[in-house]
Amino acid sequence: MKLFLSLIRAQNLVLIVLSQALVQACLLTSGVRWAKVLEPGFLALTLSTVCIAAAGYIINDYYDVKIDAINKPDRLLVGRIIRRRRAMFAHLVLSVIGVLIGGLLLVRVGLINLGAVLLLWGYSARLKKLPLIGNVAIALLSASMLLVVAVYNDMLNKTTLGYALFAGLISLIREIIKDIEDMKGDASFECRTLPIVLGMRGAKYVLYPLIAIFLALLIASMAHPSTPWPFDVYMLALVLAPSVWMVVKLARADRKADFSYLSNLNKLIMLLGILSMLLV
Repeated sequence: MKLFLSLIRAQNLVLIVLSQALVQACLLTSGVRWAKVLEPGFLALTLSTVCIAAAGYIINDYYDVKIDAINKPDRLLVGRIIRRRRAMFAHLVLSVIGVLIGGLLLVRVGLINLGAVLLLWGYSARLKKLPLIGNVAIALLSASMLLVVAVYNDMLNKTTLGYALFAGLISLIREIIKDIEDMKGDASFECRTLPIVLGMRGAKYVLYPLIAIFLALLIASMAHPSTPWPFDVYMLALVLAPSVWMVVKLARADRKADFSYLSNLNKLIMLLGILSMLLV
């Protein structure tokens, strides 16, 4: 069980559950209504999302056996501890469950889930090896993770769109950072990721404007007259400040360990940003 939880990135799945729960309880209601999180339909929606995300992690590891043997040999599971055939079977089962549950809830949710499954497969098999395209694919999936809750409730609003944009941008930044971190293994198997095509410095020059846009959106959200002051203070201290620190560390980064730190910092910023929904 421990190996399986590691394979499906259980910690990341908890973040997905938390994100969707906060959208359901905070962004689509007036005030915070935790009772809405316990609605059977929403629980089924979250289960479908978790199944698809878990399947995505499995198929990614399935295709990356040789690359991961170089980039992260200590975390290699598929092909070393878990047979590739069993991994593929688990991927197919989880994907089917996710699409079927989504389709039973609403046809449009089922179509979104099916699109996510296909995009995750395409990303793992091909798109992640191309410059920027794979990064954008993951960013879209991160945004859709929040938007599907609004689609299910038929209550898409500007706040949810704003958080989806936040999730998409911070995911895009993190994916490029991870590509820099994994340059050695990716280059060994003829991948054409952004840092391989442009070099480490060139990839940084792509990251800087993306982070600048992200910072501008954070400042704009704090400056909006409708946001309460606790939200502004929270965003300033726990989201904007770490994001500025990320720029400082990025400018100095030149080793794999530096980019690993930046990737973890990016994930922390994402978590702190998601938690700010409690103050909206």
